[in-house]
Amino acid sequence: MTAQNHVPSLLSRAGTVPALALTALAGTMLLPGAVSEARAATPGHAAEALSVAASKKGSPYKYGAAGPSRFDCSGLTLYSYKKAGKTLPRTAQQQYNKTRRLSAADRRKGDLVFFRSGGSVYHVGIYAGNHKIWHSPKAGSVVKLERIWSKSVSYGRVR
Repeated sequence: MTAQNHVPSLLSRAGTVPALALTALAGTMLLPGAVSEARAATPGHAAEALSVAASKKGSPYKYGAAGPSRFDCSGLTLYSYKKAGKTLPRTAQQQYNKTRRLSAADRRKGDLVFFRSGGSVYHVGIYAGNHKIWHSPKAGSVVKLERIWSKSVSYGRVR
């Protein structure tokens, strides 16, 4: 018999059961003021930056733009982290130089994903989980969620 099957018998024996005990027995812990699972797994500024980037879905790409309604790749990351209370430099390469390197295994939602060619970084996005990023890809496109398309990437955490 599962804990969920015990709930009615607990209610009849005890009369009332505190809500916290009831939810614990039922296998669900939803507490007032609790944050979503995705947000709880990601440190505050990274979760906020990820949320800001996602809110810009559909905003047009414009070279050199850093918001609030048009973005290039590093402009989107700069804008998103600025709204989350963190300062980043302007270009993808400068952002790469400023962040802490991570392995793919250690990346979390909200970390930056840097696309490399040779020794330089040419593109950046914000990791959204499930091998996807929010980014502003190129002229004629818009901010969108997309699968990481290359193996030549590095991950960085904003400090």
